[in-house]
Amino acid sequence: MSCACLCWQAFLETMQTKYQTSPVPSRSPSSLSNNNLRGGSPLPVPVAYRLDCMTAAAKRYKYLRRLVKFQQMDFEFAFWQMLYLFIAPQKVYRNFHYRKQTKSQFARDDPAFLVLLSFWLCASSVGFSLVLRLGFWGFVKFLLYVIFVDCIGVGLLIATLFWFVSNKYLIKPSCQDQDVEWGYAFDVHLNAFFPLLIILHVFQLFFYNVLISHEWFVSRLFGNSLWLIALGYYIYVTFLGYSCLPILHRTHLLLYPLTALLLIYVVTVAIGWNVSQTVMDFYKYRVL
Repeated sequence: MSCACLCWQAFLETMQTKYQTSPVPSRSPSSLSNNNLRGGSPLPVPVAYRLDCMTAAAKRYKYLRRLVKFQQMDFEFAFWQMLYLFIAPQKVYRNFHYRKQTKSQFARDDPAFLVLLSFWLCASSVGFSLVLRLGFWGFVKFLLYVIFVDCIGVGLLIATLFWFVSNKYLIKPSCQDQDVEWGYAFDVHLNAFFPLLIILHVFQLFFYNVLISHEWFVSRLFGNSLWLIALGYYIYVTFLGYSCLPILHRTHLLLYPLTALLLIYVVTVAIGWNVSQTVMDFYKYRVL
């Protein structure tokens, strides 16, 4: 009987020692860093998430590689973004914030928006060729100007300017170890460029020959008002793009050009300058 008791006591001591020496589960530093980096989001860490983010070159390579894979592009979502850039642009930038939480980048990783924008550039160039009575080669030259100069060329300059200014002067003191992605700055330009394109390169065409091209006060007022709305929308959408970034402050400074824009609008109407007609003449003669 005593032998059985001794055996049972030895078994209990063995089990107690086993569970006392078992390590207590703890969260790894990497998981803590991930949670802090993602802003305490309740969403689970995605499988493809990496604490050390991809370099800009790697992101650019991944983006350009998907340009030829149409089956992987979400055109429905890109069309949704284009629609909401007119009626509720805040929702578009809310999605950029979600992408930062799930994919650790603000910039688009799906080129579907750029592909649809290219379609609108081609369609509007056809409309311009009909209104301005350009020939086939005039249409080709006009299309190349619109894509590589008006959209991409000017966009590269504007995106680089805002990227530099935001990283140099708008970063919060507590976020000096972070920066605004250049790809995101270019996405902001594309977002702001799309409403401008539809207003000036599509909507305006229906009224140019019947109203805007005449030497009437109402023609000048209507044409200049379209430019005021288009450029004002560009400034506002750009402001929304940078104001949604939690690492920036004083983004209201980006709205200051609206005052100068309004002043220029009043002056051009008062002195009799039809801005739409001038730009149309410039478009026509630069391809001849």
